[in-house]
Amino acid sequence: MPQGQCQTETTGFRVARPPRLEYKRGMALAVREIDTENGRDVRRFVDFPFELYKTSRLWSPPLRGGVRRALDRRRHPFYKHSDAAFFLAEEGGRVRARVAVLENRRYNAYTGKPAALFYWFDAKNDPAAARAVLDAAAAWAKARGLTVLLGPKGMIRSDCPGVLVEGFEHEAALGMTYNYDYYPRLLEAVGLVKEIDYLSGYLSQGYRLPERMAALVDRVRERSDLRVRTFRNKRELKSFIPVMQKINNESFGHVWGFYPIDEDEARESGRQLLQVADPKLLNVVMKGEEIAGFLFVFRDVSAALRATRGRLWPFGWVRIGWALKTSRRMSGNGVGLLPKYQGKAATVLLYAEITKTLTAAKAVHCDIALALETNVKSLADMNALGTVWHKRHRVYRRDL
Repeated sequence: MPQGQCQTETTGFRVARPPRLEYKRGMALAVREIDTENGRDVRRFVDFPFELYKTSRLWSPPLRGGVRRALDRRRHPFYKHSDAAFFLAEEGGRVRARVAVLENRRYNAYTGKPAALFYWFDAKNDPAAARAVLDAAAAWAKARGLTVLLGPKGMIRSDCPGVLVEGFEHEAALGMTYNYDYYPRLLEAVGLVKEIDYLSGYLSQGYRLPERMAALVDRVRERSDLRVRTFRNKRELKSFIPVMQKINNESFGHVWGFYPIDEDEARESGRQLLQVADPKLLNVVMKGEEIAGFLFVFRDVSAALRATRGRLWPFGWVRIGWALKTSRRMSGNGVGLLPKYQGKAATVLLYAEITKTLTAAKAVHCDIALALETNVKSLADMNALGTVWHKRHRVYRRDL
């Protein structure tokens, strides 16, 4: 195989990737595509946000191992059907900005749009560095015949989308994006415009289901065969992952950014879920022997992740493990109902479980994450529950 090329497996054939791209901006600032086979390059890409947010008490760090896995073309399921590149802007030996750019062929085939997705955009308050990595991402996309740059949107559908544009004073929930308030300006300065927004809110300590809903719950339990199933351990939860794939594909086909997940992506999402899940906080609504929907609430371990700087070893797993058992901050970012149960009794029962779950966990706060601004029904349900909206994340686009 010629030097500078590698093979990416797609459906039934192989595609040669072009050589890595390198761009220069003057004598000081340069942007380059990193070599994901080079450990030093990968570390520089993974470590940059930990340096950028080292003094922030609002950022929710990822696990470093999870990001490294996403750059590993041999291990991550994304590369079985798609391709990606990762860019750094550097000056004087120090990283100034980074970005990933993705050609998700499964997403593009489903939507019928030749889009490049960008993800993991982070930058100093440096317009030149931000422009350098985003222009490099755009050039990579155009070389593949892609006509729009869209994001932030990640490798798998469960990755948190968007850039924070409102609510910079609030702590990020587990797994949610936090960024400094200059990020929107950097993105808009290079021609990116709003595509769609997500809203996030919270329920405060002592939350109780509104009386009107509580009365409905009693009637639902008396008059229907709906019931709530919980999990005793992670082994039971793991067995639910194939069902979660089915529910996701049947529940969210109308949602912006949707594409069907396959078994590999479901396993990857499940692997991430099992890292942070307390099975006793996860609920499934059953209609007889059929699953109607699910509600996932997680203990928020962001503070432990900040303290360990996203490392499990050598002792980070102890601190994070303790937080997974004791944290009283919660994050609710997994709710799904099959279409035939949406807007019916199952919805009421599902929301009733929020109160029960938060009370049992002695929660002081629960984030309700990522409701699409166009999902009027979901927003109305959340308003009826008493959600206080306090954050907005934005997905941007730029025509190429």
